[in-house]
Amino acid sequence: MASGQSDSRSSQRGGAMINHWWVTRPKRILSPVPEILGLVTCDFLDKQWKGIHGSHLSFEDELEQKGLKRKGDRWDQGGGGGRTYLAWLQSLGLVFYYGAERVLKPTLAGEALLNGKSPTDVLTRQVLKYQFPSPFSISRNVEVSPRFKIRPFRFLLKLLLDSRIEMLTEEEIAKIVVVEAENESAGCYEHVVARILEFREKGDACLPADFETRYASNRKSNSVVTKLKDVANTMANWLAYTQFIYRTSGSMMIPPDRVDAVNEALADDVGLIKGPENHEKFQRQFGLDPWHQKDTRNLAGSTNVTAYQIGVLKVQQELLKVAAIEPIQFITPAIVDTVSQATGYAKTFVEDVLYKIYPAGALDAFYSAYSQMATNGQEDCLAFEKATCKLFDTVFGFKTEHVGKIGKSPDVLLISDESGYQAIIDNKAYQQYGITNDHKNRMCVNYLGDLAHYSKSEYQLAFFSYIAGGFVPKISDQIADIVEESGVHGSAITANSLITLCKMQPAKQFSHGDIRKLFSVDRRINVTDFEELFK
Repeated sequence: MASGQSDSRSSQRGGAMINHWWVTRPKRILSPVPEILGLVTCDFLDKQWKGIHGSHLSFEDELEQKGLKRKGDRWDQGGGGGRTYLAWLQSLGLVFYYGAERVLKPTLAGEALLNGKSPTDVLTRQVLKYQFPSPFSISRNVEVSPRFKIRPFRFLLKLLLDSRIEMLTEEEIAKIVVVEAENESAGCYEHVVARILEFREKGDACLPADFETRYASNRKSNSVVTKLKDVANTMANWLAYTQFIYRTSGSMMIPPDRVDAVNEALADDVGLIKGPENHEKFQRQFGLDPWHQKDTRNLAGSTNVTAYQIGVLKVQQELLKVAAIEPIQFITPAIVDTVSQATGYAKTFVEDVLYKIYPAGALDAFYSAYSQMATNGQEDCLAFEKATCKLFDTVFGFKTEHVGKIGKSPDVLLISDESGYQAIIDNKAYQQYGITNDHKNRMCVNYLGDLAHYSKSEYQLAFFSYIAGGFVPKISDQIADIVEESGVHGSAITANSLITLCKMQPAKQFSHGDIRKLFSVDRRINVTDFEELFK
């Protein structure tokens, strides 16, 4: 096991190499990636990027105008912000520089995102393939130490599957994993496991005496530990996007119902990609989407994007923007009108593009955004509530009302004319939600006990349910307590499990009676219930 001493930290620039795992993070979450990629391809596809400062500034301006980057949040005036966002896309294997002119091209994974494929499916694959070294990690402005030859996110998932570890805190990741996990050998893995267990027993006392200098930040404004925790937090955010983990107050674990999915993902192993010095070759291999084994595209001669292609890209970009907040099952006149107004293109052109590229709608984009909302706390709580209304309306055909704004009311009211009942949902944008005594009383007294306060329906109240990013282990007992006190059936379901149910709906065609049966189990709903209850 290499020590990671400072002798591995010399660089061509005369500065310090980054002596730990590193991910660029203009944003800490991945949900904006498809829209940012769309913006890049609309304006800069088949154009030179490197060294073109005017393009970098123009891109930064557009990011600000689209609300993808805070206005005025510029650390330089030379387009550095634009370059950082482009580097982010590069690091994820979505774009590359092609040919002698070094013009910008999307990888197959990038094309898949632009063509409306599931952002979660595409980006999950890219996150799991993320590696050191890469063209990004060895680039002049980054330079991660060459001692790291590892796919960090696979390594983290392997640790979380290990019965000796099971859960990781961001502090453990920051102080042990990102600095000591150098490669994927059995020896290195066992070393890291042992060091995590030692850290749990001894804390900072087990860290090397020169920890602060050995892993010193190349940005003097931040302490070493702060910098490492930032890296750990961002990596946890990326893993959360894959829907493989749930998080709570600085820690993460794999829920039982996702273990099989994680094992299946890790079994798809082609090993480290070689030759990061060959940018184009590496990125083409790194950027393979789930539907291709090799990038065989002949990109020669396509040095100029036509007006038609630009139009298609802009329509796609706007549709993905709408799809992030609106579950689109199929293309409607209203969607066509919205995209037409936003892009300035004729409705006939917009309609032709959307029906060609999104014949089955764009629900996956909404599901990805919904999963992210469920863990973002107060930042997205209102959007989470409204999105839940839209989901139950669009996918399952309920009449829905956002009643949370009334006060002393749940967030969502469901009305089923099909089966003659009503139900309530309370959204909790928590990584791990538990029902406090206050929340229990609120549910029993205000929500279940005073239905007429927010509902005019005369239907029977069938069930209550909580939807959150994740739940505490005792959530089923907490649900049972409310059921016993109120006499109303209830449940709890994670946002990701609900998404799975939604994805099953086109094939299964669950009735409102089925939904009632599922959401009345008086405990947490697991994905295994979907098949068990509806045999």
